[in-house]
Amino acid sequence: MFHRCRRRNRKIDFNFKLPAIKCSFYLFWMLLVSSSLSSAGGEKERERERERSLEVFEGVAVNHQIGFIGDFDSIDSGPPYIIVAEAGVETDLAIDRTTGEIRTKMPLDRETRASYSLVAIPLSGLNVRVVVTVRDENDNAPTFPQSSMHIEFPENTPREVKRTLLPARDLDLEPYNTQRYNIVSGNVNDAFRLSSHRERDGVLYLDLQISGFLDRETTPAYSLLIEALDGGTPPLRGLMTVNITIQDVNDNQPIFNQSRYFATVPENATVGTSVLQVYASDTDADENGLVEYAINRRQSDKEQMFRIDAKTGAVYINKPLDFETKELHELVVVAKDHGEQPLETTAFVSIRVTDVNDNQPTINVIFLSEDASPKISESAQPGEFVARISVHDPDSKTEYANVNVSLNGGDGHFALTTRDNSIYLVIVNLPLDRESTSNYTLSVVATDKGTPPLHATKSIFLRITDVNDNAPEFEHEVYHANVMEVADPGTSVLQVTARDRDEGHNAALTYSLADTPDTHANWFQIDEQTGLITTRSHIDCETEPVPQLTVVARDGGQPPLSSTATVLVTIHDVNDNEPIFDQSFYNVSVAENEPVGRCILKVSH
Repeated sequence: MFHRCRRRNRKIDFNFKLPAIKCSFYLFWMLLVSSSLSSAGGEKERERERERSLEVFEGVAVNHQIGFIGDFDSIDSGPPYIIVAEAGVETDLAIDRTTGEIRTKMPLDRETRASYSLVAIPLSGLNVRVVVTVRDENDNAPTFPQSSMHIEFPENTPREVKRTLLPARDLDLEPYNTQRYNIVSGNVNDAFRLSSHRERDGVLYLDLQISGFLDRETTPAYSLLIEALDGGTPPLRGLMTVNITIQDVNDNQPIFNQSRYFATVPENATVGTSVLQVYASDTDADENGLVEYAINRRQSDKEQMFRIDAKTGAVYINKPLDFETKELHELVVVAKDHGEQPLETTAFVSIRVTDVNDNQPTINVIFLSEDASPKISESAQPGEFVARISVHDPDSKTEYANVNVSLNGGDGHFALTTRDNSIYLVIVNLPLDRESTSNYTLSVVATDKGTPPLHATKSIFLRITDVNDNAPEFEHEVYHANVMEVADPGTSVLQVTARDRDEGHNAALTYSLADTPDTHANWFQIDEQTGLITTRSHIDCETEPVPQLTVVARDGGQPPLSSTATVLVTIHDVNDNEPIFDQSFYNVSVAENEPVGRCILKVSH
């Protein structure tokens, strides 16, 4: 009939002429196929087959050679073949029936199909069962089910309390699936940390755990940027933002702006007259921070000579006063918040009732600021005018002659001056610093020369306005950071933070990098709002192993003030340069009688 030669160099040689036996040849193959497909009994059929296992990585190029069906030492079961394949095999794989060679017909994806199975039926010998296994590559990044999520913690939540976060899933197999999680940014004072564990389904589940103390009054919210990294080199990553709201608990009691208040009131003041106003603040939120005022009747003012507005803290005369009966009234004022378990604090109010003659002096204050409001710039120099005070006593025949005016409060930073004892000016006496004291309570006291003298008091609540006199201050003069040489553009390097003691626009900071080409600062960029430094382009350890960046923090004042900090970035090297010969082809001649060991060529790279 015919003689089939053993395959050499993947070529098949038949000693017959195909046209002469074409019909018999195909009839013979069809009988073999029919016999193979109709055979029953799994174990018995396996005994008549050879096993052939091939592997190929997913994503290889089209027409990539996977292997040959008949790579056996014997000459049996060689090509040509009839192929009996599962559905889709010949759509993805190109099988040469003449040589038995298998190549890719399209890019393979293990996540879509992990293996291909077929049976090759030869002219003689055992059938060959071929299984092509698609091996995994790191071609899928971890993916969170959503880009952001929101959770809440009460500010009194103890440490180690966990909240389950949405885990990232990776379609790749171990070790290319999700391997770890990191907090990239937003973790102020390291308040949180991550923990993870892998379940039987292979998913690396993620928990957010409290590692510090939460204080809503200090930090009311966090925005954590969390990354999931797989096991590739370099790893692929997915990002998710976790927005955390810190819920308020009533952990702060109201605080008065002063522990003791003083006021004077004439005995002929009418009922309903305002005596003074107390003020307490509570740093808690909502109802926990809402303050109401009351007079402790058990400890003071049992006669209810005064009343207090529960909302504003203004103290009013409730009954007619009598200097001869009681000259000094001591009140205990309580400030209480609206928490479920209210917290309270107390302050003392001393109200002195003054005797009257016929008329008390009147005090008129005109503030000399641009808008006539009670304020002065912290840049004001000693001697600069703050307010104009005029005092009038109708009892005096000569205007202003019988009234003495004094100024209390201000810790010596303000003083009164006059040239004719008629018009008084409040002036700056000592340099001001808003960052030390932002407001002052001054008391103007006018005393007539009656018997007894009558006192009139005018309280001035003076606000110190800001000037841009403080430059931003970095937390450190020199920062150190590390980054891999293979880091992609946009990789986080370091976040720097500066503070400005001024307020408003004078304290609004923007960040920038100084242009220093000799240190390769153009490899990096900085977020002007957050101070987060990231890579702008690919970096090269061989060009500059430790780039030095100069970070500039500039406030919004006019003119702006700025300061700088140095960031030293250490680039960790990876093996990204292969050896290169100095030429691609070498030609050398050698005599046949050269001794053994003689050097005939030296190459270099």
